[in-house]
Amino acid sequence: MSFKSALKFLILSALILILPAAVFARIGVGVGAGKIYTDEQLRAGGIYDLPAVPVLNTGDETANYQVSVQYFEKQETRSDMGLRPAEEWFTFTPQTFSLEPGKVQTVKVTLTLPTKVTPGNYYALLEAQPMKKSVAGETSIGIAAATQLWFTIAPANFFQGIYYRFISLYSRYHPWDTIVLAVIFVAALLWYISKRFKFQIARK
Repeated sequence: MSFKSALKFLILSALILILPAAVFARIGVGVGAGKIYTDEQLRAGGIYDLPAVPVLNTGDETANYQVSVQYFEKQETRSDMGLRPAEEWFTFTPQTFSLEPGKVQTVKVTLTLPTKVTPGNYYALLEAQPMKKSVAGETSIGIAAATQLWFTIAPANFFQGIYYRFISLYSRYHPWDTIVLAVIFVAALLWYISKRFKFQIARK
C-alpha cells in the first residue's frame, strides 16, 4: 500500500469514528419536580422560598442552561390554571449554569409578592432550557422541561402588604437586623447621654 493510500485510509477511518459521535451528540434537559402546590394562601408583600427545582442534563454533552417563567396562552380563562404571576416576582439561584452529562443542578426559587397585588389563583411554568450557541455566535433555545406551579394569594389591603413585607424581611435577616437595631439604639443612647450630661476629666 502506497503512502497516499495509507493516508487516505487513516483519514477515512477517523471520519467513520468521529462523524457518528458528532451527528448523534444531543443536548437534553429534565426537571426533578413535576408539580408544586403551596399548602396555604400567600400574603401580599410576603417573601417565600418555594421548593427547589432540580435540573438534569439528560444529554451526552456539556451545555449551558437557564431557568425562566413561562405561561400558557389564555390561561386565565382555564379553571385548572389561573392568573399570570409577573416574571419579576421570581428569583432563581442560580438562573444560568453549566451542566455536564448526567449531572444535576438544584435551583432555588424565591417568590417576592408586591405589597399591592390582585388576590386569586395563580399558575406558571418554571422552565429549564438548554442554551446552545449557533455558528454565528447567537444563543438559541430549543427543547425545555418545566415544573408546574400553583399558588393562591389571599385578599389584603396595602397596609397589610407592608406588614407582611416587614415580617418576611425580619424573619429572613434575623438576627442581623436585631444587631443593627441594637447598634442604632446604643449610638442614640450615647448621644443622648453626651448631650444630657457633661463629663469633665481632671488632669493631674
